[in-house]
Amino acid sequence: MKQISVLLIEDHFLARMALHSVLSGHPQIRIIGEAGDGELGMTMYRSLRPDVVVLDLRLPRVSGFDVIIQLRKEFPNARIVVLSNYQGSEDIYRAVRSGAMAYLTKDASGEELLNAIQNVDRGLRYLPHVALDRLAERMPTVELTPRETEVLACITQGRSNREIAEDLHIAEKTVRIHVSSVLDKMGARDRTQATIYALQRGIVHLE
Repeated sequence: MKQISVLLIEDHFLARMALHSVLSGHPQIRIIGEAGDGELGMTMYRSLRPDVVVLDLRLPRVSGFDVIIQLRKEFPNARIVVLSNYQGSEDIYRAVRSGAMAYLTKDASGEELLNAIQNVDRGLRYLPHVALDRLAERMPTVELTPRETEVLACITQGRSNREIAEDLHIAEKTVRIHVSSVLDKMGARDRTQATIYALQRGIVHLE
């Protein structure tokens, strides 16, 4: 039986230890490295070249999304399993679009995580039913520009057009245009509906 070398990138120490405990108990898995932030994770990947990366999305220094993008840019065959608390359809879509081959939430069983790693190691995608259902919920028309996403994040914080203009250093008239575009793309009647949609879909997050 081939051993699969795995790199863990998870910032919470206890969560990382739990992952190590679950995976290292399987004879097919060999944990070859652990990182507590995205930048260190990328550095370790470059030197260790693991078969599979198990990655959280919420990481200090460099986000999980950016880690996926950068690793796939440098190593097109990098095989990445996302294990995250984020359950919004936008999170899943962004991770898969960036190059992740599997997406699991942190309530997944050890057996499911092992299945994901084994499938990804063989070059196969692994998306459980809950992830597929969330992706099906995602409206394809919601394709916001980076600036529109920034404006939407401000909207979810309850900021006025004037405050958004000051925060982003743009004209208030420009903010109104962006807000109108955001509401139109999301099919939202008002800011409240846009906020609820954005949080449910994981387009933005409240810290």
